[in-house]
Amino acid sequence: MLSTKRGLALAALGLLVAPTVARAQALPRVQVWRDAGCGCCGGWVEHMRAAGFPLEDNIVQSVAAIRRRLRTPSDLLSCHAALVDGYVLEGHVPAAAVKRLLATRPASIRGLAAPAMPAGSPGMEMPGVAPETYDIIAFDGERGRMSFMRFRGGEPV
Repeated sequence: MLSTKRGLALAALGLLVAPTVARAQALPRVQVWRDAGCGCCGGWVEHMRAAGFPLEDNIVQSVAAIRRRLRTPSDLLSCHAALVDGYVLEGHVPAAAVKRLLATRPASIRGLAAPAMPAGSPGMEMPGVAPETYDIIAFDGERGRMSFMRFRGGEPV
């Protein structure tokens, strides 16, 4: 009888803890703005979904107005813009960099960018083309920029 009560108590505890663990692991929604004709942007959207991010995929005629609203620096532009939990994302920023940003939440960073569409970055994979090594740039708009993470293709280095 004692083992049955203990088993029921453990099961009840599991029911209480499971929703808390699920909420802690839930990722915030990513809002994406991209051109309908851009295949690499669609690849990045799928990369983010596969990493567990819920997405709001906005197909627009021009991303320029969104970039002005997000105050994305013009020298960091790529092909699509995104917003996640108050942080700006520009271009093919790997999900690993976004997860690190959300885990550390540095107050001095307004966003991350993968300028110039690096070969092998998420959505920019091309058969027969070696992935580039590139930096994900953190920016704040006032203090400048710094390397946030380095990647080769979609993998941190």
